[in-house]
Amino acid sequence: MIEKLFKKADYKKFVADDAHFEKVLTRGNLISMGIGAIIGTGIFILPGIVAYGTAGPAITISFILAAVVCVMTAMCFAELSSTFPVAGSTYSYGSIIFGQFPGWLIGWALCLEYVLGVSAVSSGFSAYFVSLFKGLGIALPKALTGPLEPSNGTFVNLPAIIVLVLIYLLLRRGVSASARMNTVMVFVKIAVVLAFIIIGLFYIKPTNYHPYFPKGGMGVVKGAALVFFAYLGFDVIPSSAPEVKDPQKNIPISIMSSLAICAFLYVILSAVLTGMVSYKHLNVSDPVVFALQRVGLNKVTFLISIGALAGMFTMMLNTVYGGSRLIYALGRDGMIPSSFGKIDSKAKMPLLSLSTITTLAVILGGFVSLNELTSLVNIGTLISFVFVALGIIKLRHRPDVPNSEFKVPFYPWLPIISAISCLILMTQVSINSWIAFIFWILIGVVIYFAYGYKKND
Repeated sequence: MIEKLFKKADYKKFVADDAHFEKVLTRGNLISMGIGAIIGTGIFILPGIVAYGTAGPAITISFILAAVVCVMTAMCFAELSSTFPVAGSTYSYGSIIFGQFPGWLIGWALCLEYVLGVSAVSSGFSAYFVSLFKGLGIALPKALTGPLEPSNGTFVNLPAIIVLVLIYLLLRRGVSASARMNTVMVFVKIAVVLAFIIIGLFYIKPTNYHPYFPKGGMGVVKGAALVFFAYLGFDVIPSSAPEVKDPQKNIPISIMSSLAICAFLYVILSAVLTGMVSYKHLNVSDPVVFALQRVGLNKVTFLISIGALAGMFTMMLNTVYGGSRLIYALGRDGMIPSSFGKIDSKAKMPLLSLSTITTLAVILGGFVSLNELTSLVNIGTLISFVFVALGIIKLRHRPDVPNSEFKVPFYPWLPIISAISCLILMTQVSINSWIAFIFWILIGVVIYFAYGYKKND
């Protein structure tokens, strides 16, 4: 039994099974995908809240520290993805390196990350959508813009459902079509961010940067732990490996490039924001809009709403895409019914997996309040990051795997530091979220022994 639990998957079989995908994604598509998955509403919210509560104007340093931690993990991803260019990302790497049961637990945790993540973002999209119409003098019916809570007068979050259905239809058209739309929306999002930065430069007051370290160095470190989550999402890039042209070269470069661009935008926007308005006034849910209103630029706030909607759209697009490939990989390996691992001959994609994750997201995003559940996304992501970092150490002791064109520098210290950093960040998650996550993992254990253990050979 123990031998079967930790039986290593054959990466050559994964490659052969994934050969049915059409290789259409270029390096530019991947970088756009990474930026689209990373930058969402966080860039319009986190800088203000974290500056006010912990870091002050030194929020810029917090973003830099968080980027350093994230880059260490990204390097580990880059080596694994260039060694094993297969679908399933961390789940597949875990199955190949650690064995069947650890791989399943990673995949099960990632299912929670993808489904809850896209559902939560769809709710945020709906809130911004309603706010945008309200600014135009159009009030949407309250009953159709919230979760199923009759006591509060809401029955269904229709905007969240509609945007998820549109994303599903877009992804069904093929990877190329969705990649083109993602690129357009990413350009819109970056244009809005750059517009705020350029406009804000003319309203910076140097006195707002004093004191720069209101809560000392620990405030900066705590701020880094909080803003670290603003960088999550780049792991969608290795999920696309079977559909990438020359994945061994393009995936590592794309991961690093998208992270570098996002880090630059985060740091510059934070510097401008805290220069426009004292950090003491940024305890608001929409600090970027607040800063523009504070300097008398009310009309420009419309642009921020457009940028936020574009940001959330690309996050959902890439998350649904990555989640569908994860569910496909679980079906491909017999961990769940094999029908989920089938590639449609015409569409060249796993349609059942795509339909499944969309349906789950529609149910949660349209009818359930996710306020208490979204932090579970962070736990699942960080646990997968720990396995990725430790996987590099195990990988270097495997003579039977191909050589990667990218190697993590400063081995073994960088992977070890990366794993420890993620474990430290996991301590920031509430105890209630940990209890819920453990319950989710126990459900996964039951499913594994009831189905996957028996079916998987």
